[in-house]
Amino acid sequence: MAYRRLGILLSTPPSHPSVETVVQLAQAALRQGVDVYLYLIDEGVKSATDLRYLNLIDAGVKTSVCAYGCQRHGVPTVTIDSRASLSGLAVLSGIIDGCDRFLAFT
Repeated sequence: MAYRRLGILLSTPPSHPSVETVVQLAQAALRQGVDVYLYLIDEGVKSATDLRYLNLIDAGVKTSVCAYGCQRHGVPTVTIDSRASLSGLAVLSGIIDGCDRFLAFT
């Protein structure tokens, strides 16, 4: 069986319903053996320290956090889990290109 990859973009603040939707979607994909790539951008970077997202990293979700978004929204990069990569739009482009499916929650 070929590898299956799901890319997810989250740009909404932690109070938005999409935050929980992304968590549930990522967990369901992992249970099905899908590799999950999550990119947090804009206000989505505020979820980078959320326990639900740290649990996703524990479960194997490959997480990238927009470094510029952290700067713009006052999220200190030192608070980002070392297992998540601080990155830019080139990484997002690679995720979009390398995944079988890509979903954006904006």
